[in-house]
Amino acid sequence: MSFAASVLTLYPEMFPGALGLSLAGRALEAGTWSLEAIQIRDFATDRHRTVDDTPAGGGAGMVMRADVLARAIDHASPHGDPRPRLLMSPRGKPLTQARVRELAAGPGAVILCGRFEGVDQRLIEVRELEEVSIGDFILSGGEPAALVLLDAVVRLLPGVMGNAVSGEEESFEHGLLEHPHYTRPQEFEGRQIPEVLISGNHKKIAEWRRAEAQKLTRERRPDLWAAGHPLAK
Repeated sequence: MSFAASVLTLYPEMFPGALGLSLAGRALEAGTWSLEAIQIRDFATDRHRTVDDTPAGGGAGMVMRADVLARAIDHASPHGDPRPRLLMSPRGKPLTQARVRELAAGPGAVILCGRFEGVDQRLIEVRELEEVSIGDFILSGGEPAALVLLDAVVRLLPGVMGNAVSGEEESFEHGLLEHPHYTRPQEFEGRQIPEVLISGNHKKIAEWRRAEAQKLTRERRPDLWAAGHPLAK
């Protein structure tokens, strides 16, 4: 069974976007995964197709309505659908490579793209949405975040990457950032490829890569280093 993604959005024309190109695009065309972009406004009941209203208690901006979103979610994810329901939100749990791998191993995902000031909390609770953040910054809406999440997931689906080992040696897979990479020419503007990498000694190459990964992690992501992953010790 292929990975099935349903995206609830006010801007379905943003999909597949970059996901229609390169590895993800070829996998989409091959049927390795599927993508359905659903217009939330189709589930509004008034002639203006209203999906938002003023926030209870006052304040700036608008809030996406629970009733409209509930109808959209129930359409995309009827009773018995095993796919997790995700809400792209800056207040969500940070997306990690571990969570990406979990999603890639599953049947797909239903992804709600928030807009305006956010989504009615009752909808989040009643429809059991998992709030997911891609970083400590604010976007104009959840669509770019959904594209990022899906790109990260789709590349891990079986057969999408030419070499499956590539996905096992990347940053965050073992609690470390990835080691530096080099290729020809051997000399570039006075800089040489490290001698160990052309030595043919695979044990020493592995040791060098591990040491460089640890060094980069200590320097650039002390939070990861401090987390105490086994390979970061």
